[in-house]
Amino acid sequence: MRVGVLTGGGDCPGLNAVIRAIVRRGVKEFGYEFIGFRDGWRGPLEGDTVPLDVQAVRGILPLGGTILGSSRTNPLADAAASGGRPGITRIKDNLDSLGVDALIAIGGEDTLGVATRLHEAGVKMVGVPKTIDNDLGGTDYTFGFDTAVNIAMEAIDRLHTTAESHHRALIVEVMGRHVGWIALHAGMAGGANVILIPEKRFDIEKVCAYVEHRFQTRYAPIVVVAEGALPADESTSFESQELDAFGHVRLRGAGQMLADEIEKRTGKEARCTVLGHIQRGGTPTAFDRVLATRFGLQAIGAVHDGAFGVMVALQRTEIVRVPLAEATRELKVVPPDRYDEAEVLFG
Repeated sequence: MRVGVLTGGGDCPGLNAVIRAIVRRGVKEFGYEFIGFRDGWRGPLEGDTVPLDVQAVRGILPLGGTILGSSRTNPLADAAASGGRPGITRIKDNLDSLGVDALIAIGGEDTLGVATRLHEAGVKMVGVPKTIDNDLGGTDYTFGFDTAVNIAMEAIDRLHTTAESHHRALIVEVMGRHVGWIALHAGMAGGANVILIPEKRFDIEKVCAYVEHRFQTRYAPIVVVAEGALPADESTSFESQELDAFGHVRLRGAGQMLADEIEKRTGKEARCTVLGHIQRGGTPTAFDRVLATRFGLQAIGAVHDGAFGVMVALQRTEIVRVPLAEATRELKVVPPDRYDEAEVLFG
């Protein structure tokens, strides 16, 4: 059997660990042959491949990023290209011509959404949940999340001391377009004085009150804000009008806008630090290496068992299989009670 592997969407620590586990078990235990598709869905759309064997995956376990490359190419929006053939049709034709019997897609909501459509079109698909946002349904955790949280927590730890030295309010913007899992976990772990997430619109006056109270206690405040957080006053927007390939609105700097408002309303100096892609890069934590490896082992196991149209998932401590459609049906958001826990510590 020949199995294709791709990594789509934003990169994250742990992708290489998944690839390594898939190939090592697939070759050693099942005798399968593997090819990697370059740059997410662009690879199967254009037939751009790279050989994947045991030698190709040696030494990649601790590496961040992905040896296959990634992109946000959306085959579902690509019907006009290549003679007008729809993207799904082009991918199916290329898989047939390359002799690919099954395809493992490692990605988040958008990547696995395309995988779901391909499965419905007859392609033998298995999904692996990857996203630093931890927002995929059907799985308790996605790999990449733990590393991103630890990177953000370390940054917050470092910012505490410089905030105290300069008597400034420091705003830390973390990733999280639609969900605030990174902000919640990193903010709680780092002792932030305010945490703002997309699931709950914030009152800027209340945020400023927390900031001023913190200064009154002779300490400098740290505000952690997810990039997708929005103010309760809908006349103030942190969004632009531009869309990406999957139709998501491009964000334009919640952290800096928040810093500007805090400084204007309180008279206290406020500075913003945007962690951005720092959260995605570098060496994965032990948790993410182990989780990614387990996902890879079970993904190729699903292929061997003929269990297609599924995503491998972590539920409690076990790796299980859930339907792809279930995993991508809706985002896993921060529930109100989890945010209430953190809010007790604000100010």
